[in-house]
Amino acid sequence: MNDEGPALYGAPYSVYVRAARLALAEKGVAYELVPVDVFTPGGPPAEYLKRHPFGRIPAFEHRGFRLYETGAITRYVDEAFSGPALQPASPEARARVNQAIGVLDAYAYRTLVWDIYVERVVAPAQGREPDEARICAALPRAATCLGALEQIMGPGRHLAGAALTLADLHAAPMFACFATTPEAGPLLAAYPKLGRWWESIAGRASMTATAVA
Repeated sequence: MNDEGPALYGAPYSVYVRAARLALAEKGVAYELVPVDVFTPGGPPAEYLKRHPFGRIPAFEHRGFRLYETGAITRYVDEAFSGPALQPASPEARARVNQAIGVLDAYAYRTLVWDIYVERVVAPAQGREPDEARICAALPRAATCLGALEQIMGPGRHLAGAALTLADLHAAPMFACFATTPEAGPLLAAYPKLGRWWESIAGRASMTATAVA
């Protein structure tokens, strides 16, 4: 591991690893991405469990300080390194950031990524039929998630106000997966402000730099 810069442990395919990478990229922080694949036979290496006892990704280390959980990592990155602030100053605006991240973690991730993207895109790539019933059941929940996020946006052009925040970086990897499905277009059409947000965030340099090859 680089003695000066931080190390991020995980796999590029993970939306949560990418969220942490986006925060690092937006702050202009050089880091080492240490490969960890939790889906290998036998699960994550035993050594990795010392970094993350639940065996998930990402984990993080900076100058001997170890951390896991994406929200904790991205907040640390924002506060420990110079660069543009990714959390607003006022308690109200910061609460909106945390609210959006809470919605994404509790509701949107499972619905948009696992129930729709994985079944529609990943399953055929792995040689199995999509679970159409699971996808169908997820569509109303997806609409609820999108509607909630658009409502949280308010008058700003980002998820939690006028400026880019950790909420945008938390959401972007999930939307990058979801947007590859045929279900995404009709759903996002019902939430045009959120659709414009996605078009804008998808073109950022940090998204290009962290895209899975």
